[in-house]
Amino acid sequence: MQFAIHKHIAETKLNSNEYSPVFYRLTNSTDEAAFLNLLNTNRQLQVYDEIHGQLEELVKALNPQTVFTSENLSKKAVEHLGNTPKEKYGVWVYYKWSNKLVHILDEKEFVTVRTNRNQNKITEKEKQLLSKKKIGVIGLSVGQSVALTMAMERICGELRIADFDILELSNLNRIRSGVQNLGIRKAVAVAREIAEIDPFLKVTCFPEGISEENINDFIHANGKLDVLVDECDGLYIKILCRQKAKEYKIPVIMDTSDRGMIDIERFDLEPNRPILHGLIDHLDIEKIKEAKTNQEKLPFVAAIIGLDTISQRLKDSLAEVGKSIVTWPQLASSVTLGGAVICDISRKILLDQLSVSGRFFVNVDEIIKE
Repeated sequence: MQFAIHKHIAETKLNSNEYSPVFYRLTNSTDEAAFLNLLNTNRQLQVYDEIHGQLEELVKALNPQTVFTSENLSKKAVEHLGNTPKEKYGVWVYYKWSNKLVHILDEKEFVTVRTNRNQNKITEKEKQLLSKKKIGVIGLSVGQSVALTMAMERICGELRIADFDILELSNLNRIRSGVQNLGIRKAVAVAREIAEIDPFLKVTCFPEGISEENINDFIHANGKLDVLVDECDGLYIKILCRQKAKEYKIPVIMDTSDRGMIDIERFDLEPNRPILHGLIDHLDIEKIKEAKTNQEKLPFVAAIIGLDTISQRLKDSLAEVGKSIVTWPQLASSVTLGGAVICDISRKILLDQLSVSGRFFVNVDEIIKE
């Protein structure tokens, strides 16, 4: 039994870094041959085919003024296929990590249907503009909520996500994931979830995290970022990414998941703006690399988050880090709120609907109270 368990564990780990799905378009003979080989050789494959329902949704999206009966809608969906057999219409997407094969509409029609309920909060013109934008997210605890919300809303054409850490059980108090993902790189887990929502959305993964060696690639390889979201814990990278964003005139947004505090730094509009609103100007930034203990890090953390503006519970918790608690606390409700707010702000920045810099609070305790 022990041998059998370890054999399966080893085989599962072979796919632990996979996050890009495989596409099969059966009107292409090469794809069709590979598709048939997958069906014939993978006996545990799970196959999902709801293409008819997607075609019905597409017909409704393309004809919003028409009220269809169930029978007529089904007929119109079949007519939309034309001479293409239903099995060959659209694309089959294979998710190797979960061994699932899913039949969906191809990219243009898929995006039309999937974003149909965005209209007209996001207009067609805005949708086309956003599809060309690139957003980078560093740190995938709060950043997971940010990236997934952005992917669901589809406010960009490419997401670059970075985190060196693996998913641990204690992360599941605020990161939406399954226990089967424990031990997997956070970046890989997030990229997989995005691919399962929208396999056509480009995701560039940095599972080794951000460093001096790769930050230039993260910022501008294959096109400069339009927005940078900082949610990393590393103080040095927090400073470094802003220095680079300032150099390349990229706006930076950060959520602290405490009192709904949001930082916006418009280095694109204010190239001489001090990093972090000047809150760390009195500190020796060169020493930030050397800070290892909580006591050494505290002056930088205090300056960045502002001890006079954080909640009392977080303030009390900072004094207990390394004593009664392992690290500072974060709640799923706060992290989810931060993801929503950052997505909303990012969309407005990308559409030139917001030009402010500063520190803002979406504090539910202040907005809704006795």
